[in-house]
Amino acid sequence: MSNPSSPAIKTPFGWTFAQHVLRVLLRLLVKLDVQGLEHMPDHGPAIITPNHIGWLDVVLMPAFSKVPPVTFAAEKWGRAPLVNHLFRHFGQAIFVNRGAPDKRALKAAMEVLKQGGVLGLAPEGTRSHDGILRKGHDGAAWLASRTDATIIPIAMWGHENVIRGHWLRLRRPEVHFHVGEPYKLPPEARKARSREMKVYTEMIMRRIAAMLPPERRGYYA
Repeated sequence: MSNPSSPAIKTPFGWTFAQHVLRVLLRLLVKLDVQGLEHMPDHGPAIITPNHIGWLDVVLMPAFSKVPPVTFAAEKWGRAPLVNHLFRHFGQAIFVNRGAPDKRALKAAMEVLKQGGVLGLAPEGTRSHDGILRKGHDGAAWLASRTDATIIPIAMWGHENVIRGHWLRLRRPEVHFHVGEPYKLPPEARKARSREMKVYTEMIMRRIAAMLPPERRGYYA
């Protein structure tokens, strides 16, 4: 059931048009295997937790989202010409200092969820480049435990090295975008301390890993 009145779910100007363009371009440039779109949230509080392979992730998630998610982006992109404006406008980005725990970014994300918004957060924290799942960080688990947010796992693969490995050879790679069933952390997570978050991060990462091919599960194989 949608919740369009939520003050945290804002539709940036041009979102619908941009989403249509992204979908057309994706179907032209790659062979898409999309599954589970019915699980994408249309209201919050919800956290979309994808694995993170490369720059094409930034296209795939908004292309198939039911509502515009608020996303995390590395602080360096907040200073990049043009990209800065795209992240701020369409991604409604919360820029994160990845060198240390960023309390300001967590506070901003918490506010989005408390107001019923949808957040996009890759638990790995950075790109894996080779498509192999890396160890997760505790941010997504901490936010979900404090807001009782629904978590939606996403597994993507097939678009690592997409430019040199495929497009420069005039090939269309097969790209997979699978959305898993929504779930919540167990009730006891609400009282867990920060140092106890690892067990819930493990839960989140294993949900993602279960949707990936075995050879791509990495740390969670």
